[in-house]
This record gives sequence, structure tokens and C-alpha cells, in this order.
Amino acid sequence: MNTVVFLGGGHITGALAAGLRLAGYGGEIVVYDRHPEKVRALRRESRVEVARDLKSATERAGMVVVAVRPGSVREMLAEVAACEALSRKARVPELWVSLAAGIPLRNLRAWLGAPVRWARAMPSPVCRIGRGLTPVCFDSNVSEGESTRVRKFFARVGPVLDLPEGQLDAITATHSPTHGYHALATLAKAAEDAGLDPATALTAAAHALSDGIVYWRESGAELSELLREAATPGGIAAATMAAMDASGYARAVGKGIRAGVRQAQRNARR
Repeated sequence: MNTVVFLGGGHITGALAAGLRLAGYGGEIVVYDRHPEKVRALRRESRVEVARDLKSATERAGMVVVAVRPGSVREMLAEVAACEALSRKARVPELWVSLAAGIPLRNLRAWLGAPVRWARAMPSPVCRIGRGLTPVCFDSNVSEGESTRVRKFFARVGPVLDLPEGQLDAITATHSPTHGYHALATLAKAAEDAGLDPATALTAAAHALSDGIVYWRESGAELSELLREAATPGGIAAATMAAMDASGYARAVGKGIRAGVRQAQRNARR
């Protein structure tokens, strides 16, 4: 069965569905959400089918993607198990993928037992435009064919990166596009404070961040080389970077990443 079923119709489901359709994915996408009105826009935007109930959704799935908040995963899987218990004929798909940050494979195994086999994936919301990055990891009982299927599915919306589960929290805290949005807003505000009008400030900040990174990617230059080139003695860039570093820029970023990892670890204790 090639049907992919999403449990949860929130932002990441919407981003993935849109990115998949943009990439030409023609497979059947079914979405189940406790609040069907949430997914009506998804049906219009990405041609998804809205499941009428949890049982009918999971029974037809070739792969299930759990896309609810970390605090709701256990309850959702308990509902799946209850559906199975209430109906001896209920079919539980064997390949499941969790998008819940911080919830480890051991918890997923405990909350929904055999024959389910688990993968974890953390797709960036930028997958909506086909430029996502999706770190993945797999439980030991996932077959080579199943892991390949998961990788190919997410590769439709951007690069896929295999990692040990122990590194998943750190990359989740690092690869979020929120860093870009936050840096863009902060840099633009500083430019306004320095005298630019809001539109010009935002344009300049976006160029510095986005186009600078595109140049690094496409030029093949080492990041350290570009930083050395920018830090011309007596230059504006050198003075700017030195002042940021002296103000604790690196410490602030490091503190933010550590806070994100700690939140993921708190999710694991749910």
C-alpha cells in the first residue's frame, strides 16, 4: 500500500503536503485530525483526503507519519491501540515515522508495540518550497527497504541526513529556520536604529544573511576563508563582528542551542 497517512493536520503536515505536491508527488495523502475543520484548507491546497476517523485512516496506510505535538504523541498512540483492541480485524500498518521533537524511539516502541517499526524524522518547515532538511534515524528492526522508503519520501522536499538518535536533539535545535527569522528581525531592527527606513533595513539584512549564505554554498569557499576576507583591518565588517563577539554573540547562540536540547530532553520524559 502506497498511501501515506498523517496523524495531525498542523503546520508541519501542511508544509510537507505542499512540498510533496510541488515536487510532483502523486501518491495518496490522507490526514486525520481530531478537528477536521483544521484540514479543510489542506484539502484545497494540497489535494489531501481528510479521514473521517482514526481507525479508517490507519487501516489503509502503507506508512503513518505522526505529526502531533510531543505532549500529544502518547495519547494519540493510545487511541490507535484502542482501535486495534476494539476490532480484531483492525489492521495496524508496520512502518511509522514520528516527527515529534525529543520523543525517543524507546518511548514510541513502548507506547505502540509490535509489529510496528519506527523511524524518527525532523523535517524543516522550509520543505514547503522543496528546500527542507530532514534528519532521520531508524529503530534497529526497520528493514533496509523501509529505511530507503522513508529517505526517498522526505528527499522529495529537500536533502535527508542520516544521524544516530543521540544527535537528533542537537540538530533539531540547530537546523530550525527560526534562527534565520530571528537573526533577520534582529539585524533589521539594528539597521533601523542606525537610521535606515524599515523596508531598506529588511532588504539589507536579508541580503546579508540569505545571499551571503548562498554565495558560501555555491562558491565552494571555506567559511573560515570568507570570514577572514570580510575582516579587513580597519574595515566596517571587522568592527561589526568584533563588537558582536565582544558582546557575547557566540555565548548567546550557544546558550540558545543548549536550551533547545534541554527542551527536547524534557519531551523525552513525557
